[in-house]
Amino acid sequence: MDTSQITGLILAGGRGTRMGTVDKGLQQFRDAPMALHVLMRFAPQVGYVMINANQNIAPYEGFSVPVWQDEIQGFAGPLAGLHTGMIHCETDYLVTAPCDSPFLPKDLVARLATGLEEEDADLAVAVTGTDETRQPHPVFCLVKASLLPHLTLYLQEGGRKFDKWYSSLNVAEVHFDDEDAFRNINTLDDLKKYEASA
Repeated sequence: MDTSQITGLILAGGRGTRMGTVDKGLQQFRDAPMALHVLMRFAPQVGYVMINANQNIAPYEGFSVPVWQDEIQGFAGPLAGLHTGMIHCETDYLVTAPCDSPFLPKDLVARLATGLEEEDADLAVAVTGTDETRQPHPVFCLVKASLLPHLTLYLQEGGRKFDKWYSSLNVAEVHFDDEDAFRNINTLDDLKKYEASA
């Protein structure tokens, strides 16, 4: 798969409730907004990048990539962001990463693409750990943009959970050894802790 024909979507559409209802992607982390760290690691891996955000649109537009608000109103979660990304995606594939994960793997997209192709899957999702520590990371996924009608129907029926949506699809699970690469910064305490560990 030619990764230049994959669109990357940064998911920044949440309320940030665990961080005190602040916009997580715009929080300063190591001298730059957290979403900018994600963008800098993500952009070299794909052909195009866009951001899904539902507040503070202008600062995100300052990153010089398209910014799209949820088509489904009411902060409906990351699946609503994926839905919006798929509507605006002009490539065959869309890959997602959350705005609060500045350590994402630099080979994320290539490995998800390989997994999707090898299993002839609809969607590839990152997984870490084994046995009891096994952890899927559904917001790090590569999906066929042609699944838009399938996702739209799921959302229209009230579905909001990533894992329930993709349980009806052919999914490739791609294992990553580096669990730390998928750390997300959910709270102000996390922000301070990871800032200090630089």
